[in-house]
Formats: sequence, C-alpha cells, structure tokens
Amino acid sequence: MSDETFDGGCDCRAVRYRLHARPMFVHCCHCRWCQRESGAAFALNALIEADRVTLLAGPVDVVGTPSHSGEGQRIARCPSCRIAVWSQYSSPLVSFVRVGTLDEPDAFPPDIHIFTSTKQPWIQLSGDVPAVPEYYASAEMWPAASLARRRALFATK
Repeated sequence: MSDETFDGGCDCRAVRYRLHARPMFVHCCHCRWCQRESGAAFALNALIEADRVTLLAGPVDVVGTPSHSGEGQRIARCPSCRIAVWSQYSSPLVSFVRVGTLDEPDAFPPDIHIFTSTKQPWIQLSGDVPAVPEYYASAEMWPAASLARRRALFATK
C-alpha cells in the first residue's frame, strides 16, 4: 500500500470508501452493457486491488448483474441512494471503482478507451489515449509497475 489515499462515496454520503493506492489502470468503457448500467455514454472504472479499498462508512448492497462475458459482475451499491461505487467481475481480488464517485475524480483520467466499436458516434476521442475496438491484452498496455502489482495479486490466490 502507499501513503497516498483517495476518498469517495455515494450521493447521500451513507457509503464512504478510501483507496489506499493509485489504481493499476483506468478503463473508459464504451460497451453497450456499461452504457445501459450507467445510463451514460460510457463507464470510467479504476482497477485496483480489492484489499486496497476500505469501506469507511456503509454497508454496501452487492447486486449480481449479467455481463457481456457471461460471468456476471457484482456491483456494490449504496443501500439508500443506490449509487454504484465499485464492481467486481470474474475475480473478487480486483475492484472496478467508479471514478465519478471519488471526491476528486479528475485525479484518474482514462489510460485506455475500450469497446470503442460501440461508442456513441458523437463522442470524439482525441487520440492522446489508446483506444481499442473491443478489449486488449494487459501485458501490452499496462505499465510495468501495474503489471507487477497484478502478478503479485494473483500469486496470492
């Protein structure tokens, strides 16, 4: 863990959490599933080790939902205002924190745009951030330090 922390929470402030490190990587996902689940044109998710996310106030309701992969996802939501604060897909070891729920969301711009084949046509990507039509290989896109964190995380499994 690092000395750097980042706090966030839901709209009604019943749920508060803290990240105990910077994320390993940040996805801006333009898939139709994220569009439907968020009610927006994309979802911005910060991938971080689940044990580096501390619930400061809660609890959260964990809701199982379907996903494109067929494996589903578990979305942690505030039981009062129902805001989604993070989710977990195939592994409970990695949390996908909703960047917009952070107190300072501008701290984590996207590292990559994914599933751009289904992005809304009115969204214009600048080209400054990698963009792929579907998904990608982590080994090709993640920085070495993030890959090392990921290897360490899954070595403990």
